[in-house]
Amino acid sequence: MSSLNRIDPLDELFRGFFVRPVDLSASRDTPAIKVDVKEQDKSYRVLAELPGMKKEDIHVSIDGAQVSITAERKQEKELQEGERVLRTERYFGKVSRAFQLGQEIDEAQSSARFTDGVLELDLPKKAAVQARRLAIQ
Repeated sequence: MSSLNRIDPLDELFRGFFVRPVDLSASRDTPAIKVDVKEQDKSYRVLAELPGMKKEDIHVSIDGAQVSITAERKQEKELQEGERVLRTERYFGKVSRAFQLGQEIDEAQSSARFTDGVLELDLPKKAAVQARRLAIQ
C-alpha cells in the first residue's frame, strides 16, 4: 500500500525559523553593569555592581536626568618568566551604562561611594521650577 505525503513548500522554508528566539542583546562574554534604582521623596538611590574595579577607574556623569556610569579594567601583566597563560576568564576592558531618571538631578548635592564592588549613588532631585507668568508691557 502506498501513502501520499503532502508537502508545503513554505513549511519547509520556515521550518525551525521561529523555534529559537534570536538574542539581539550584547555578547554574553561582555559583562554588564547591574543596577538597582530606588526613588525616595527627594532623591534617587542607585546601586551598581562593579566587581573587581578600582574606584579610580569608575566615572559617573550627570546631565539633567541622564546618569552615565563608565568603568574600565586594565589588564595587568603578571606573567613570570617561564610561565605561559593556558586560559584567562577575567574580563579586561570598558563597560558603561546610561539611564534616564524621572526628574533632573542636583549635581552639586550628589554623592558617590564605592565599597566591596558596589557603587552607591545618592542623587538628590532638583527642585521643580514653577512656571511663571510674564507681564506684558
